[in-house]
Amino acid sequence: MTNLSKDFKSKISTLARISSLTIEKVQESSDGTKKILFKLEDGNFIESVLIREKNHWTLCISTQAGCQMGCKFCLTGRYGFKRDLLPSEIVDQITISRFNMPEGNNIKNIVMMGMGEPLANYKNTIKAINIITTNSGLEFSKRKITVSTCGIVPMIEQLGRDTVVNLAVSLNAANNETRNYLMPINRMYPIEKLIDACRAYPMPKRRRITFEYILIEGVNDSPEDAENLARLMRGVLCKFNLIPFNEFPESQFRTPSDERIDAFRKILIKHKYTAVIRKSKGRDILAACGQLRGAEKGHS
Repeated sequence: MTNLSKDFKSKISTLARISSLTIEKVQESSDGTKKILFKLEDGNFIESVLIREKNHWTLCISTQAGCQMGCKFCLTGRYGFKRDLLPSEIVDQITISRFNMPEGNNIKNIVMMGMGEPLANYKNTIKAINIITTNSGLEFSKRKITVSTCGIVPMIEQLGRDTVVNLAVSLNAANNETRNYLMPINRMYPIEKLIDACRAYPMPKRRRITFEYILIEGVNDSPEDAENLARLMRGVLCKFNLIPFNEFPESQFRTPSDERIDAFRKILIKHKYTAVIRKSKGRDILAACGQLRGAEKGHS
């Protein structure tokens, strides 16, 4: 910009900079799902996933490079935690996908369900949400933004004070013993405290908290587990996404049979809950729930 003075240009360079992620690789699943590998400026890698819906696309974005939550069913945590993403790096996953992917103009929903725990990177996540939703930013409706958490109770409460976006909670068990085994965060914030925080979360009318429940053969998929889950959620305005476990190399867990999954769902429906079996997309390219790792062969 030749109409700016050297002094002003120098001042701008100390206050702000234009950063950008680099698309390293795009993989396409047989079901149309696309996984985007981004390279960060420091050499780390993250992944985002474009998911085809009926008449639009949902973009699943990451909030951390790696994850430190240690959930046993998740591949991401096995590759360790590198660092929090900056607000610009969270937002850039959307802007770069919009401008560089053929589906970009039809991205209507944003879900923070990629690599990392959004509420463990709270300050940067909330700043990114504000940029994504403001009229001077990307102008997404808050109704189109979903934040997923493993259950960091104080930050769920803070999120409810700071913004009004959709909340999804990765639950995966109806008792503390099983959840302690699957999700170490439960030892710090047990189920009772988590459910209390969800009851207090200020959801607008006609919107409900989504509880994500990954069904794992022989661990949390019995009829008794379903009955316990139904009792646990009494009085909570919620719905369930039942997710058959997505197997990956070296995993100790297995996916339940279709019959067992359907039986689990029917018990929740009997108790008047909305329960949907979410068929994971992109499994053949490790783009499904719990399969992101942010690394390619030869990359660390």
